[in-house]
Amino acid sequence: MPNSPSLPKKSWSGSLNGSTVEITTLQIIRKSSFTPAPWKNGGGVTYEAIRVPASGDPFSWRVSVAHIDASGPFSDFAAYNRKMVLLQGAGIELRFADGIRKTLGKVGDLVEFDGGLAAYCELTNGPCADLNLMVSKAMRVTVRVERVIEPVAFNASCNETMLVFAIDRRVTLAIDAGNTGTLDPWDLAVLSSCSGQVGTLEPHASALVFVATLEFVSGE
Repeated sequence: MPNSPSLPKKSWSGSLNGSTVEITTLQIIRKSSFTPAPWKNGGGVTYEAIRVPASGDPFSWRVSVAHIDASGPFSDFAAYNRKMVLLQGAGIELRFADGIRKTLGKVGDLVEFDGGLAAYCELTNGPCADLNLMVSKAMRVTVRVERVIEPVAFNASCNETMLVFAIDRRVTLAIDAGNTGTLDPWDLAVLSSCSGQVGTLEPHASALVFVATLEFVSGE
């Protein structure tokens, strides 16, 4: 059976004896459903997985995959912090206006930088693809790339959004509310108010997974 392009999954909400019951959500967004959007500077196309809110600018956060065929400058996103992970290709060197250089040399390498800092992208040896997370500076975000061998636990509180992106291998996702799912490479899961585990399908196999936790910071 083919994968559905986007699978929203949810538990229920309401009240019990006057107490509020939290909503638990799991949404799986398939790579095949990503939508193309032109780069802000006109230099290429990115494939957008999700943006919040769904349309218009400014957005609070956005996840996309960019296919980079030639070296060139990055667009200005001064209101955002950016997180990039190499997904495919021989590598990228980022050269910033302040003289700093950062390199994505192998699949799974992660860099973080201020979206307002002028940056030039130099391809090491041919086209590359990368994951991009842009987050408003009004939000707190933590990111990591983890190599999953044994199941890895996660927890997203009621005021957090957690992102799980499969980089190089199919992984399973199970949350305590009973929802389960499978992520193929470059599929994205969006979770809130839940805990659970990420694991691999094959014994002793390993998989690279990008994990981000987003939280709006009131008053910042």
